[in-house]
Amino acid sequence: MAAHFRTDLDWDQLRVFAALARHGSLSAAARVLGVNHSTVSRNVAGLEAAIGAPLLVRNANGYDLTEPGRRALDVAMAMERAALALQEQAPHDACAGRVRVTATASLAEVFLLPHLAALQAQHPALDLELIADRRSVSLQRHEADIALRLARPLDGDLLARRACGIGLAFYATQAWHTRIQLGEAPHFVGFDEAAGTLPEALWLTRQYPRARFSFRTNSQAGQAQAAAAGCGIALLPHFLAAGHPALTVLEMPHRPPARELWLLTRADARADARFRLVADALLDLFRRERTLFEGQG
Repeated sequence: MAAHFRTDLDWDQLRVFAALARHGSLSAAARVLGVNHSTVSRNVAGLEAAIGAPLLVRNANGYDLTEPGRRALDVAMAMERAALALQEQAPHDACAGRVRVTATASLAEVFLLPHLAALQAQHPALDLELIADRRSVSLQRHEADIALRLARPLDGDLLARRACGIGLAFYATQAWHTRIQLGEAPHFVGFDEAAGTLPEALWLTRQYPRARFSFRTNSQAGQAQAAAAGCGIALLPHFLAAGHPALTVLEMPHRPPARELWLLTRADARADARFRLVADALLDLFRRERTLFEGQG
């Protein structure tokens, strides 16, 4: 039987349910809300009892929304939007409120942080949240508002705009340049097994299937540090290598393909001034820094 929402819903239960639906686990939702696991579980169970239907089902990685759960999440999102709209009626900065940006760890922590801090200083009423995560954080489920991704989405109701190209090259210390010139076989710095399916990792192992990987780490920022310390040769984006003066481009037989950075927003986000402000500022930033990201070719 289809579930019907009653008039005595507890709005706080909806808020807790929305956090669990967004973040996918009891521990993550509890951490964001500043409560314990049992509080999250109790509130969601209470909401399910009020609605008369299960809202979430467990899977191997967390939870999936049921059909009543999707309707409940829509209600929770409408509630949050209404609350934000009331806040924005106050006589303050039109771009007030929270904007969540998600990007890969290297892009977020190495490049974006100071620029977003400068943007927030220009708009003190703006609350910025930067999510550094390799996984595809969902915009449709309102886990984030703006996503910077290295691939254009093929489906979904998203607005995708190209930010810039991402050029890559092999980088190494001068000592490794000399060792290669003397005929020594390269030792690579690469991804660990958990990140072995990333496009850069797959390309490197295809081109150099018998090469030694003398150092592995799960982040490109870690790879850049390892290469700068002399651990081996790393395949790095130009913008990341630029922060390590000890690294210079090492010409190798196979030239890595470039990638593209895309800025994604929900189609309805363009109606909100704060989302437009941050998205447009990011696009302007990447256009200004195009040489840093794309290299000199």
